[in-house]
Amino acid sequence: MNELEFLVKNYQTPPEAITLVENSRFLLLAGISGAGKDTTKKHLLKNEEYRDIVSHTTRQPRENNGKIEQNGIDYNFISIEKAEEMLNKREFIEAKFVHDRIYGTSVVEIEKANQNGQISVTDIDIQGIAEYKKMSERVVAVFILPPDFETWRARFANRYSSAEEFEKDFEKRLPEAISSLEQALEVPYFHFILNDDFRNTARIINQIMHQDVEFNYKDIEVRVRARKLLEDIKAKFLELQK
Repeated sequence: MNELEFLVKNYQTPPEAITLVENSRFLLLAGISGAGKDTTKKHLLKNEEYRDIVSHTTRQPRENNGKIEQNGIDYNFISIEKAEEMLNKREFIEAKFVHDRIYGTSVVEIEKANQNGQISVTDIDIQGIAEYKKMSERVVAVFILPPDFETWRARFANRYSSAEEFEKDFEKRLPEAISSLEQALEVPYFHFILNDDFRNTARIINQIMHQDVEFNYKDIEVRVRARKLLEDIKAKFLELQK
């Protein structure tokens, strides 16, 4: 374990940052890759009440759908030295060390939203949401679900310029999707939303944020769909292993 990984592993959110999270309105979006998190978030951000919380990372910008990621929009791209400085100064709400790179959410990003009375919204992995939930039960967690396996596969395929490239990457994504669904279904705090229309999905999420909606039969129905999707993904993964 190198020094940077040690810093991240032992990072503790400062008390004032925890208080900030407790006093803020938070919307955390999760879902398997290709479920429509980014598009849903873009629809939500058309409403000025929401503010996109841009994470920091030490990795280099990537190409997504033919476009290079932009600094300050997709991520705040920072050097390893800057990340180390922020860790030592405890300027992150949370930080992770993934594939030799650091990812984290800065306190400043949340302060900006809070000062403007806005809802902080970001897409984040299951583990990250669990960390936020430890800080505040008021954090709203949404798991976005594609309607079914075939729709999910088709949406995912649209990201690629060739079928060969898609098939190669899709197989790698199956274990990740299985893990995300299994973890999300194990905890009670996710609102599961079936994403058959991005505008409708954004509308439902907005209702949840303003009405403090309790889990209801609709959510139970979508959880059943989530379990069916999980079974289908597992079946496809086993088929490809033969």
